[in-house]
Amino acid sequence: MRAIVLERPGRPLQSKELPEPAPSEGQVLLGVSACAVCRTDLHVVDGDLPDPAIPLIPGHEIVGRVLASGPGAGRWKQGDRVGVGWLGWTCGACEHCRNGRENLCDRARFTGYQLPGGFAQRVVADERFCFRIPERYADLEAAPLLCAGLIGYRALRMAGDAARLGLYGFGAAAHIVAQVASHQGHRVFAFTRPGDRDKQEFARSLGAQWAGDSDEMPPEPLDAAVLFAPEGSLVPLALRAVRRGGSVVCAGIHMSDVPSFPYELLWGERVLRSVANLTRRDGETFLDLASKIPLRMGVTAFPLASAGQALEAVRSGAIQGAAVLSIAEGR
Repeated sequence: MRAIVLERPGRPLQSKELPEPAPSEGQVLLGVSACAVCRTDLHVVDGDLPDPAIPLIPGHEIVGRVLASGPGAGRWKQGDRVGVGWLGWTCGACEHCRNGRENLCDRARFTGYQLPGGFAQRVVADERFCFRIPERYADLEAAPLLCAGLIGYRALRMAGDAARLGLYGFGAAAHIVAQVASHQGHRVFAFTRPGDRDKQEFARSLGAQWAGDSDEMPPEPLDAAVLFAPEGSLVPLALRAVRRGGSVVCAGIHMSDVPSFPYELLWGERVLRSVANLTRRDGETFLDLASKIPLRMGVTAFPLASAGQALEAVRSGAIQGAAVLSIAEGR
């Protein structure tokens, strides 16, 4: 099978011909049809996240079809279309797992980081951590749902019942969350890189009532803000933009250092919190919701061989919506 391989963080990805993997106990073998490209993939490739399983096939927003099942795997049948996200395995026995917070499992393993990912024609996955894909979405459209959608939805839940919701960084996650939030009755305020008028217009087209630069104050105080951009410098700006009692949710797995800021920005019972990974319940709930909301997916497709180019497009913010690798089934 053809796969894109990271041999060392900070080095260019390599296209290689590898043996086709075989599913072990409780696993399924998928023929990958699409894999979205996430900013977390950049953090893995750049070495921002420690101890990846090198050599590594990145990618954790996978849509594919079941080709075979390993011993004891019976949840899916051959030909089923399923999705695989970031959370690829948990122990099921620790305190976090027992209390419904498997996203915090100390032994968790993650797709495209400690487990082989979807920048390949084939991938094996734990059948318990696969999701059924809503029929209304084609493969390329469905792929961003598996992380941009899932993590974005968890971040939205953490923001509570905010009537006025700010989204900082209008990339793959925010373009989905803006639509879900608008559907749920939130008023969305979108913040982009300064001067990015195209992204601001894109945000307004997806339901944002206001869109402006990330260093601007919104026209009215926010009840909550979600930070998708991995820039620590946005934290004080978002705290300044939310009202007393409001929340700022940091949705990324990695962020540059947060600069010091005066306590008065946090005072007034403002809350600053992070989102870590996701649970399978998050995935099932969100994908059920996505099956009922006609989400408009902004997708720019790249062939598998252009995975490096897709990553750089994500890095530069050149994509409106999500970058997705289109991967032909078969050889």
